[in-house]
Amino acid sequence: MSNPFVLTNEQAYQSWRQQKLADYPQDSQALMIPLQGLSISAAEVQQLTAVIAKTNLAIYRVLRADEVDKDFVRQLGQQLGLNRLDGNLCADDDNITSLQVVETGRHSGYIPYTNRRLSWHTDGYYNPLTEQIRAIVMHCAHPAATGGENLLLDHEIAYIQLRDENPSYISALMNAEAMTIPPNIEDGEEIRGAQSGPVFSVAGTPARLHMRYTARTRNIEWANNAITREAVAFINSLLTPDNPYVFTHRLNTGEGIICNNILHNRTGFEDDAVHKRLLYRARYYDRVANT
Repeated sequence: MSNPFVLTNEQAYQSWRQQKLADYPQDSQALMIPLQGLSISAAEVQQLTAVIAKTNLAIYRVLRADEVDKDFVRQLGQQLGLNRLDGNLCADDDNITSLQVVETGRHSGYIPYTNRRLSWHTDGYYNPLTEQIRAIVMHCAHPAATGGENLLLDHEIAYIQLRDENPSYISALMNAEAMTIPPNIEDGEEIRGAQSGPVFSVAGTPARLHMRYTARTRNIEWANNAITREAVAFINSLLTPDNPYVFTHRLNTGEGIICNNILHNRTGFEDDAVHKRLLYRARYYDRVANT
């Protein structure tokens, strides 16, 4: 099959589009796979893989949630072909990040370690192009007292909606200078340099679509042309619960999300003395196998 993400391959695109949209799940419950416990069976791996192959996303619920710890997250990733962990700036020593409210130190300067809302993004959009995040596992150890919902949009669906609206949007967003993330500077020291690259890119055989994106506006440098500005505005119009392809789910204890780094956000939340939100997040340079 020809690469459907090449704009001149219209027949290949229409064939892929038809398959993608056929019987596409309508709500997050259709993405839910129950898991018995720490030892994931071959049948459970097959179920997860089948859902992710369709939507780039699956949600799981461990039925014996009290057995689950960070080792479960690592093992689950390995069973899905995820081995190359991203050792990001605030990750734990094992490269799996504990996401919780942190009020002091380096972590406190980054929104994921606060209870504030997280805007729409794909993970690692600021990483070098050689270290792009292809997949994520996010496991909920403890939910907040209130809030902390995730909204989720398959990046392949976003691609379809953009291309159907105006194929020139895709050309603009595949430009190597489409989006530049400014350098990360802490206390006058450059922790990470500026990172430029496309929003959409394609790699592998068969061709797989990857997306790097953030809806944040502070200091983001977009290519200075009208079609890129229109394309970004159209992306942002898709990032709403009114889009029928946006899933909404609040993770409870023992639940988690596995995805090929789709678009996602998080609403603000409130902890109390008993309910303090804690998620374990593993980010990988690999895609989920067989998806």
